Amino acid sequence: MKKEMEKGTVKKVIKEYTLCIIGAVFVALGVYFFKFPNSFSTGGVSGISVVLGNYFNLSSASVITTVINMAMLVIGIIFLGKGCTVKTVLGSLTLSGALMLFEWLIPMSSPLTDQPLLELVFAIGLPAVGSAILFNCDGSTGGTDIIAMILRKYTRMNIGTALLISDVGITALTFLFGVRTGLFSVLGLIAKTALIDSVIESFHMCKCFQIITDTPDDITEFITKDLKRSCTVIEGVGGFTHARKYMITTAMRRHQAAQLQKYLKREHPTTFMVITNSSEVIGKGFRGL
Repeated sequence: MKKEMEKGTVKKVIKEYTLCIIGAVFVALGVYFFKFPNSFSTGGVSGISVVLGNYFNLSSASVITTVINMAMLVIGIIFLGKGCTVKTVLGSLTLSGALMLFEWLIPMSSPLTDQPLLELVFAIGLPAVGSAILFNCDGSTGGTDIIAMILRKYTRMNIGTALLISDVGITALTFLFGVRTGLFSVLGLIAKTALIDSVIESFHMCKCFQIITDTPDDITEFITKDLKRSCTVIEGVGGFTHARKYMITTAMRRHQAAQLQKYLKREHPTTFMVITNSSEVIGKGFRGL
């Protein structure tokens, strides 16, 4: 039993670290191929790199991103110690490494297309999905996230507000490239915030069932034995018929919910049920407090 638990823990760690790498690569794809060539900036280290690299010509945006990220990691290790987690280090190193690799293999001197709105979609979408994957496994790509962690540790400052002000300030600098680029960047900042929240919620989305039935036993057996989920049975009385009824309440992942719906449609086609979506299910088998 102990060996099985240890094996499960190792698999979970490997899965989370793999997801951190995948998330960071998604961020790198959006930043290198779509943000940098178009001078889009929606805040963070990549936004600073766009301004310093593309406007002031200090160096390539990829090199500047790598230098800043490495500096942030050193600061994070000094001030946070273990608070600067392995996943943050992994995400930051993967992002920097991927940007440098892309710059070496596929140099970009101009945007991929002549459609800035289309490029903005990918410049926001790919990093948003990547960031959501990282946040979902408690990782990040470092950068301004490390500053947020330091502020959270040593001050009472509202971190969300501080980061928003920072991102708005960095985004405002893109007006140096012209009004069109600046407006696209502002639009991207708004879209990025909404998209990351939406993707994170979709990762945790569950289905909650309220099933009203006369015969609860076989339904509860299917839920507990076939779907490996728990449920609660509440006895009641129908308001119209005044007959004895049972309400089964349960919550489960979306693929399990699809199996339950198929079962009920096949075995209990007249069963009344209410199905709701929830991104916050807390308890055993789901998320911890």
